[in-house]
Amino acid sequence: MSEGVGAENAENAEYRVARLRDRLAAGELGELGVRAEVRAGSVVVTGTVPSTGCREVVLRTVREELAGLAVHTDVVVAETASPDHAEDLP
Repeated sequence: MSEGVGAENAENAEYRVARLRDRLAAGELGELGVRAEVRAGSVVVTGTVPSTGCREVVLRTVREELAGLAVHTDVVVAETASPDHAEDLP
C-alpha cells in the first residue's frame, strides 16, 4: 500500500514542478533560465537570473508552488558589473 502512496506523491511532485515551470515562463519575469527537476524524492531548482530582485521573485514562486516538498535551490545572479581591470591578452 505504501508503494501506491509513493507513486502518488511522485506524480503530485511532477505536476507541481510543471506548474512552477509554467509560472516562471509565463509570469512577469518570463524566466526561462531556471530549471526545476524531481530527483531522488526532492525537487532541485537551479539556474541563473539577471538580478537579486529576480532571484527573490523566483524563490518566492518556488516556495508558493512547492510548499511541503523537499526543495534544494541553487539560483545565482549573473555577474553584470563592469570588469574592475583591463584584460591582458597575450
